[in-house]
Amino acid sequence: MELGELVLRIALAFTVLLIMTRIMGRKELAQMTFFNFVSAIAIGSIAANLAVNSNLSITNGVWALIGWSALTVVMGFIHIKSKAASVLVQGQPLILIKDGQIMDDVMGKARVSLDSLNAMLREQKVFSVSDVQYAVFETNGKLSLMMKDNKQNATRSDVGVQKTANDLFAIPTAVVSDGTVNKKNLTNLNLDEDWLNQQLSQAGITDISNVFYAEVQKDGSLYIDNKNDVIH
Repeated sequence: MELGELVLRIALAFTVLLIMTRIMGRKELAQMTFFNFVSAIAIGSIAANLAVNSNLSITNGVWALIGWSALTVVMGFIHIKSKAASVLVQGQPLILIKDGQIMDDVMGKARVSLDSLNAMLREQKVFSVSDVQYAVFETNGKLSLMMKDNKQNATRSDVGVQKTANDLFAIPTAVVSDGTVNKKNLTNLNLDEDWLNQQLSQAGITDISNVFYAEVQKDGSLYIDNKNDVIH
């Protein structure tokens, strides 16, 4: 490939890609759904081939870029007009937490681990699952939260209440994950498995394998989420 042709191809690929991106709109950049992800990869691949692949004619490359971009725009309109088509192409939001309980079956369908869920909660400055009324996993991979009434708005500093003796620990800490005891976290809290088993027994749980998630709250109490929760 001659240098002049290479420069022409790069300039055309950049120009067409810039124009098509502007036509497709900001949603393609702001909300990376399943279809947006596939579309972005395909358009990027076509643009790269147009720029450096001499086996692909300039005309075909430009038309391929325009065609795929047009398909993306059309799918955007279908997404707006048809709920069924939107669900088929992009999926639908999934409820991962309801009334402070983790929906473990939904977690499996969404392929979200407990560690990932806790990380997403911490990103929104939420350190306890029990504080969450609803957590919705959006189609763009983000987590939307609705906190319980007593965890919204006013904080201790807002109402002039200082930290009380009831707060034994700095943050809630996970001690059971998918039926497995986190012995390291228990040790860090100066607790042991006997204490954990006693707390579970008081909650009517005799087999720890039935516990999907459990965490020690700041006041020393144990939050427990059983396996096989369902959404009513």
